[in-house]
Amino acid sequence: MYGRIKKSNDALSSHSVIESSEKKMEPNYDRAFGVYGICMRDNKLLVIRKNRGPYIHRFDLPGGQLEHGETLTEAMKREFVEETGFEINIVSQAGTTDFQYPCKWKEFTHVHHIAVFYYVDIAGGKLLSHPVQFEGQDSLEALWIAPQDLNIDNASPLVLKAVESLSLLSWPYE
Repeated sequence: MYGRIKKSNDALSSHSVIESSEKKMEPNYDRAFGVYGICMRDNKLLVIRKNRGPYIHRFDLPGGQLEHGETLTEAMKREFVEETGFEINIVSQAGTTDFQYPCKWKEFTHVHHIAVFYYVDIAGGKLLSHPVQFEGQDSLEALWIAPQDLNIDNASPLVLKAVESLSLLSWPYE
């Protein structure tokens, strides 16, 4: 612990005391709410690689935050096209989860992520290996990857939650 040495003015005390310069930091959370698509093909999961934000350089699920006035399913379809190039059909809602993830991003120390997952099927379009970049676009590329190749070192907590909680390793669901 580093601190400043402070002389005591107390006449009864002839020793110096250390005044701590360490402050207990309160977590500063960024709350993120979004919709995310789970799309499997040939035993591989469709993911994106993030180019910014708290999950930069990690694999993530296609999806994101709602724009003003959008429904959950409208946002899911829009985000999927923007990040992957694929138009989708929503099969069903897969579940909802939230988690808190420590990370230093902007002025935040943690992310509190609230996620609604959907099972989706591809209805059309073509894989965008390099999506068009615009303000708000956080997908660097879209690609297929085997769920067993995703881990804490290369994937976002969203992907890990989907693989763990939704048992993607035994896709398709019955």
